[in-house]
Parts: sequence; C-alpha cells; structure tokens
Amino acid sequence: MLYFSKLRIITIFLLSLVFILIASSNLFNFDNKFLNKKINLGLDLQGGSYLLLEIDNTPVIEQKLQNLTTTIRNYFKEKNIRIKNLKLLDQQIIFSVDDDFKQTILDEFNNQESDLNPYYPRFKKHQLDIIEKDNIFYVSFSDQGIVKLKTSSQDQALEIVRRRIDEIGTNEPNILKRGNDRILVELPGLDDPMRIKSLLGKTANLTFRFVTNNQEDSFGTEKLKYADTSEEATVSKRIILSGDNLLDAQPRMNSETNETVVSFTLDRVGAKRFGKATSTGIGKQLAIVLDGKIISAPVIRDTIASGSGQISGGFTFQSATDLALLLRSGALPAPMNIIEERTVGPDLGQDSINAGMIALAIGFVLVIIFIFTKYKIFGLITNVTLIINLFLLIGILTIFEATLTLPGIAGIILTVGMAVDANVLIFERIKEELKNEKNNLIAFDSGYTKSRTAILDANITTLLAAIILFFMGSGPIKGFSLTLGIGIFTTLFSVYFIARLLTVLYVSKNKEKEGLI
Repeated sequence: MLYFSKLRIITIFLLSLVFILIASSNLFNFDNKFLNKKINLGLDLQGGSYLLLEIDNTPVIEQKLQNLTTTIRNYFKEKNIRIKNLKLLDQQIIFSVDDDFKQTILDEFNNQESDLNPYYPRFKKHQLDIIEKDNIFYVSFSDQGIVKLKTSSQDQALEIVRRRIDEIGTNEPNILKRGNDRILVELPGLDDPMRIKSLLGKTANLTFRFVTNNQEDSFGTEKLKYADTSEEATVSKRIILSGDNLLDAQPRMNSETNETVVSFTLDRVGAKRFGKATSTGIGKQLAIVLDGKIISAPVIRDTIASGSGQISGGFTFQSATDLALLLRSGALPAPMNIIEERTVGPDLGQDSINAGMIALAIGFVLVIIFIFTKYKIFGLITNVTLIINLFLLIGILTIFEATLTLPGIAGIILTVGMAVDANVLIFERIKEELKNEKNNLIAFDSGYTKSRTAILDANITTLLAAIILFFMGSGPIKGFSLTLGIGIFTTLFSVYFIARLLTVLYVSKNKEKEGLI
C-alpha cells in the first residue's frame, strides 16, 4: 500500500543523511574517525607500479629430491639393502640394485605405510613416479606432485611478499595469485618501484656457517663470494643457524665503531645452537651468508649465549633497514623473477579520473534531462532519487575504504542506468493502471506492486552475473562487479523506499488531480 509510517519515514531520512555525510568525507575532512574514511584510488586512477613475479620452483624441486636422496640412502642402509650409483640428475633420483633386492625395493615404494620418506605422506601415490628399468630405478615427482609443490610454494611466497610490502607501508597494495607459479603486485601511488623490486627479488635465505680450510669437512664445503668484494672463502655446508630461528631484526648504529649494523634476536632453539657453536668455535670465522653470498665473516672472540647479535657489512642505514625487513619477513621458498613491470604515472591516472568523471557527468545529465522531460514532477523525483542513490553507493564504498578503479566507475555509471530503468518500468506500469482505475492512490500502488516482479528479475540476474565476475574475475573485473553489485542493492532501496516515499507524499496531496503522469 502507498503508506509510510512516521517511524519508516524518519528511518529513511536518517539513513540517507548518514550516507550523504559519509560520502561527503571524500571531499571534506571531518574530526570524527567514522566520518574520516575515504575511498582509495586504484592503480589506473592514482598511478603506481605493476609487477608480475614468476616463482622459479627448480631449486625447490631439487631440494626436495635431495632430501629424498639422503633418506633413501639411509633407509636402505638400515634395511641392509644395497643400492649403487645413487645420484640426482635432471630432477630425477637414479640408483641401481642387484636382482635380489629389486622386488623388495618395489614393495617398499609401493607400501603406503612405509616410513621411507618423511615427505612421502604428503606425496602419496600419483605424486611420486617410480619407474624401474633393467634394475635401475628412476624416482621423480609426478605432474600432480609438481602442481602441489608449486601451489605450496606460491602460497608461502604470497604471504612473504605481503609481509615485505606491508612493512614498507605501501597504501592499499593489491597482491594476487596468477596461475600456480606467478604473483601479481599492484602498488597504487608508488611511481619509483626500484626499492620494491630489490626487496621482492631477494630470496633472503640467511644461514650462519663456519669458514673452514679443511676440504675434507664431513658435511662438505663450498666456495662463496663476499657480497661487497670479489674475494672468496671456503665455508662448511653445515648450517649452524638459519633465518627460521630469527625472532626480530632491526637496523642499529654501533656506538663503538659508529657503523650501521643489523641487530638480531634468536628464538630459544636458535639461542641454544648459537651459544653452543660460539663456545666450541672460539677463534674461528663464522660466515653470515645471505642468498649465497657472504655478508661478513667475523672471528668468534667469546661465547654468545644471550641469543642476540649483530650483522655488520658496510651498510648504509637504508640497506640495513631493508636487510632487517627481509629477515623479519622470512625467506622466500624459491627465487622470484620479475617478468613484467609497468609504471602508471599520476598524470595518466588523473586523465583516467577526468575521463571517467566526464563520462559519468554526461551520462547523468542526459538521463536527468530525459527523465524530467518525459515524466515531469515524477522525473524530478527520479532525479533526486538518482543523486541519493549515488551517495548511498559511494557511502558504502567509503565505509569499507574500497579501492576505486576505472572499471569501478563504469559499474557506477551502469548503476545509474539500472536505477532509471526501474523507475521507467514503474511509471509506465502506473500509466497502464490509470487507464482502468480512476483512483490515483490505487493506480500508483498497483503500478509499484505489479512492476516489482520484472524489476526484481532484472536486478537478481544482474546480481548473479556480478557475483560470478567477482569470484572468477581478476582485479579490474572485480572492481566493476563490486560497484555493480552494491549498486543493485542501493538501487532497489532508493526505488522502493526513497522514490516511493517522495511519490506517496506528492500523490497524497494531489490524489484528486487528473493526468498526474
């Protein structure tokens, strides 16, 4: 019925006023925290940097297989099963056996309860390919196993990339998966991506190892270069500590040497290992290795049992800050390469804003003129409703501090069109009702009631499409679907509450007047 209680009228008025105030916070600054929120501008509007990173999973696959190689050797040694020529080649573990042991080994690999490999429960059948030919075994990850390993690496890398970017304080970064080995990073407002590229391009794999001259070290040795010189040092492959044992890392100024250093704090396990290593290694050099290069190799003068220490290496304060950030955020599971990068300047972003706003203004003005010409006073009501509808939509986006993109502006423009469409359906239906009904109140009420099904059908199907686009689409498509989806709800509210209320107020005062519409 064309009736609104005083409570409903007050509620509609207050709700509209609140959203108008919230939307206005994008133009004015308020002291109130709730009213001081703003819509963030996306990369295409604000300008910024776009980076597409690709994860190199080759070292991860080789590391997993290397661990499995060691496990196979030790496991079959304990079982008194002789295997020969065990090696890792082209991402395959290869070894040969005598005829007497072939079936036993096949049984071990095919036994799902076997403790052959500590990783094996995660890569059960269909994830490890085991091929035997002429008493030679070939063990490798299956296609499914590779996909799972890549997905796991991507999830870890995504979290660490997010930590590193959040530490810098970039406003509203957009970090998304692409496939199973790529990560998309959008950084609005950042027009100099060099520091970000440097931080994201480093694996930040930190280890502490002893420098040794003993080539027959039981753990093996390797030659590594210093980060700041071309000199080399031979270090043991035995890892005393890794970055996993770090609790915190911060840049500091050493008061004694007036040198910028990175101070670190270890967890309980790391402190115990560090204390033991420094107590038994007094006089030795302890190499601090980051991503395969020696940062520094200080001589141990005394036992360090406090679980804290310093990394020196001729750092500037900026480089020390970045190193501390990398260590705090953790090591990437695999190296990442930047395969695509784009920088959108603020001038281009402003051009996009201007183009979008001009399109919105032109479309809005044309709609207002058409509706007013066609429906007179009810066209004016529709136009007022359209303006309030825009405030409702912008107010909701402001509450959630959403990121507005150019496709998002397109969604707002489409919302204006859908709001007009709903009003046109209602008014045309009212015209038909007035042909058979002389009572204006009944005709208007019937017009709203009988057009409801068509309006709901149109908006619900559009909403379903918006939901699918949001969950299946990428960043720009998500922005379009988000504003469109919210716009559908604000349109229905504005049509059936605000426009209907204003229509009721007018028709009630002119219920005897002929030719209202």
